[in-house]
This record gives sequence, C-alpha cells and structure tokens, in this order.
Amino acid sequence: METRAKEFAKDPKAALRDAQDSVEETTREWTDKIKAAGQSALEKVQSAYGTAQEKTIAGAKVTDRAIRDNPYAALGIAFGCGIAIGLLIKNRD
Repeated sequence: METRAKEFAKDPKAALRDAQDSVEETTREWTDKIKAAGQSALEKVQSAYGTAQEKTIAGAKVTDRAIRDNPYAALGIAFGCGIAIGLLIKNRD
C-alpha cells in the first residue's frame, strides 16, 4: 500500500492510468463471465424447450392413436367430462 502511495506522489497521472487500466480489465473479465453465463443459460433453456416440445408431440400422437383406435370410448369420455363440468359450473351459482 505504501509503495502505491509513493508511486502516486511521484506521478499521479501514471497511477491514475494504471487504476483505469485495472478497472477496464476487471470490467472486461466480468463482461466475459456474464456473457458466458448468459450463453449457458440460453443453451439450457433451448434444450429444455426442445425436450418439452418433443414430449408434447409424442403425447399428442399417443392421444390421437388412442382416439382413432377407440372412437366411441373417446366420445363417451368427452361427453361425460362435459356433463361433469356443466354440473360443477351449475352448482357454483
């Protein structure tokens, strides 16, 4: 600490330049770290989105196949759900 004080006393402009350079270097390092963290987060989000999209498509295909294989059962289930929802809404009033 004492050495820096002596350097500042001898050449204050050089000491200020050194301090400014140090601040700029630290800023660049932090900026790089933040960019890397942001890129990593973006990659994780894109991966999660892709996985969710694949699972949604797979679920829709399974549902479609089940409905095509058992159309009357699917129609009966949909009708029953509609009645149940209608009764619940009616009883809320």
